[in-house]
Amino acid sequence: MTPEQVLKHFFGYDAFRDNQKPLVTQILEGRDVLGVMPTGAGKSVCYQVPALMRPGVALVISPLISLMRDQVRALEQAGVAAACLTSAQSIAERSAILRDMLRGRYQLLYVAPERLQSRGFRAVCQKISLALVAVDEAHCVSQWGQDFRPSYLQIAAFLQELPQRPPVCAFTATATERVRADIIRLLGLHDPFLLVSGFDRPNLRFFVAQPEDKLSALMAELAARSGQSGIVYCLTRRTVDDVYGVLRSRGIAAARYHAGLDSQVRSAAQEDFLYDRCRVMVATNAFGMGIDKPNVAFVIHYQMPRDLESYYQEAGRAGRDGQPADCILYYHAADVRLCRFLIENNRELSDDLDEEESGRRLQRDMDRLRRMQWYCRTTDCLRQTMLHYFGESAPAYCGGCSNCGTSWVWQDATVDAQKVASCVYRLAQRGRTVGKRFLIEILQGQRTERVEQAGLDTLSTFGVMRGQSTYHIRYVLDSLIAQGYLTCRAEDRPIVQLSARSGDILKKRMPFSVKMAKGVRTVPRQDTGMGAVDDRLLVALGETCDRLARRAGVPSFSIFPNTVLREMCLRRPRSIDALTRIPGVSAHKAKRYGQAFLDCISAYQRRHSEKEN
Repeated sequence: MTPEQVLKHFFGYDAFRDNQKPLVTQILEGRDVLGVMPTGAGKSVCYQVPALMRPGVALVISPLISLMRDQVRALEQAGVAAACLTSAQSIAERSAILRDMLRGRYQLLYVAPERLQSRGFRAVCQKISLALVAVDEAHCVSQWGQDFRPSYLQIAAFLQELPQRPPVCAFTATATERVRADIIRLLGLHDPFLLVSGFDRPNLRFFVAQPEDKLSALMAELAARSGQSGIVYCLTRRTVDDVYGVLRSRGIAAARYHAGLDSQVRSAAQEDFLYDRCRVMVATNAFGMGIDKPNVAFVIHYQMPRDLESYYQEAGRAGRDGQPADCILYYHAADVRLCRFLIENNRELSDDLDEEESGRRLQRDMDRLRRMQWYCRTTDCLRQTMLHYFGESAPAYCGGCSNCGTSWVWQDATVDAQKVASCVYRLAQRGRTVGKRFLIEILQGQRTERVEQAGLDTLSTFGVMRGQSTYHIRYVLDSLIAQGYLTCRAEDRPIVQLSARSGDILKKRMPFSVKMAKGVRTVPRQDTGMGAVDDRLLVALGETCDRLARRAGVPSFSIFPNTVLREMCLRRPRSIDALTRIPGVSAHKAKRYGQAFLDCISAYQRRHSEKEN
């Protein structure tokens, strides 16, 4: 079978996406590869198709038990012999899987990186032929990535022990140039074929809001999205528990997920979400890596994440089915303080680092936090800001984010900029530097204890912006920093200092403007490109899918996602052969489930015809 035939037979698609085929081809030729592709771009197909074509068992290294189970469940529904080895299984279960592995029963086996340290497992791998080794979420190997896991560092040693090294393929959705270099070096990839596809997800719309009452804003959003599945991300376990409690008390079918919960509770929550028994998941970032739920219609960040890598990955869990989905971020200055606290007190990954390396890590994390904060405060297109961060060019207007949906007007702020810069200058004359909040207190003329103890109420610029709101002063200050007229470096707090360009404001008195919101336009919904469908038939097909899924013990989308059901509505196939021509309907699924859907369409058309007569 050709790669296209394998793709059609097992996964129901006639052709690969543009970025999938080169990776598949290189793996089949025995070459190592590194694929950096956005969530929803079909990374798993890139190694699953070669795994079904090369002799031996494909070993897939994945970071989470839930992710492994999801992948195995989907492959089994496609008619592929797959299994996973996890710590949640009994010794007898794991032994049986290893015996079947030796007998060549499986085509793909999923394991966590910690499993590679097992002598028994390594011994089995050295006795069999490995078709390939795939490393999912490969950015976890790098200390410069946002999800570093030390166990990933054992992968290279495991590969070196194999009698015959198979092709190794690494995949991730988020990796800067430095992280990509780390992946290649730390996994020991041999002259890998590198493919970095675009980070843009056109079906996602990005919004940043600064509500005075986050909980009220969240309730309004959920009320407007009744019946949709979504994720609400929080920074801390306590916030997850608080938000979850409020949602449940107000009758919203919500689940919660964080590392402080018992593993069985977490597993049950994830199952409830996957099976649509709960439509909203409230969680920390412990939830969702590789989550394969295609119909997530929205992701709301109740608190700002620590960096854009994390935000992009978490927001990207929306719209995996290609349908329009919304990514909403609630921003508040308190979020920045919380992020800074979490960064400064994160000793989990720093214990093995020397003082110099630890300092560099802290500085890097603070730099990424500032970029995240700027994303929340910028008036530029959010999609462009996001893509620029990952090194891609993008138009200045996307038409689908909250900034592009806002009317802006440039407002002269020259005098205010001079006041802010002059205050920093007067502080420097006294040999003093202060953080943003302290600087704002001085500008507003607040006689706080620390202002008076430092004698800074005698500055000529003390109270020079009295009466101005904190938001306005901070906005001007951040704009000055963003445009290079001031600098802000992080030690124990963000320190504001003069820059080489400060003289343009202080001495040359150059004009300075800021962009202010004038009004909000309605952001048009994106065209799905799928055409209108009969909603009643879609509901009937969905009910058929739910019934088959309950019988098989899998989520409904494991039978067919909503995109496939919509195509059935449009095409209304009358035969199994016609059904298999719909993208996403494999031969195995058509044979196993197809007749039930054909019967549903036929019965619906008969009822509709009888009503017309």
